[in-house]
Amino acid sequence: MSNSRIERTRISQLTSTYGPDEPPRLALDFGDYLSLLWRLDKHADESSKVQYYRRCALALADGLRLKGRSVARLVELTPPGQLYQQLPNAPYRGTSRLVDAQDRKAAIAQLAQLRLDILRIGTYHDQWPVSWPGSGILDTELRERVFAVLFTALQGQYENFGRLLLVVDIVLADLLIGMHQMTEIALSDLIARHGYPDFSDPKIRSAYYGG
Repeated sequence: MSNSRIERTRISQLTSTYGPDEPPRLALDFGDYLSLLWRLDKHADESSKVQYYRRCALALADGLRLKGRSVARLVELTPPGQLYQQLPNAPYRGTSRLVDAQDRKAAIAQLAQLRLDILRIGTYHDQWPVSWPGSGILDTELRERVFAVLFTALQGQYENFGRLLLVVDIVLADLLIGMHQMTEIALSDLIARHGYPDFSDPKIRSAYYGG
């Protein structure tokens, strides 16, 4: 698989639902953990999905040997919907590096916001913060034409824009866990050894979809 193909697959995975019908295709790393935190925030009002994504995040934290770290405790202590908001406070929790904590907090806050924006665009129109650009156009034909051009063009260009996600994740990993801690783990290992939800299990699928 070429580097560009791997990058496309990686970006697609980071913006995916991680649900039973869209399981990760590549080994999971800290970037996937950050995407699972975002999914917890996004589905904060859906108890079935909160339970699923919390289990995913805790299993991945265990697999990446992050248990006991502030970024792992975040899932245990922070209500869904506030995880990305609390992410910049991680430098103050369970660390001896308080000298530069304020600077790291500011950098994490900016990078987390950038990651949010990239994910919103990557998961498409349902993630526009208020409404679609051009939604105030009264003429139906013109409004639909604006939408069609905007989202067709955006989809075509997102591959280039999405590469920012890969860079942001490297920097966030360095700030939150340290470069030496960066590793990856196969989905099969997560399921077999760390309690990650088995997407082929009918009970898991039913629970995810609120059955």
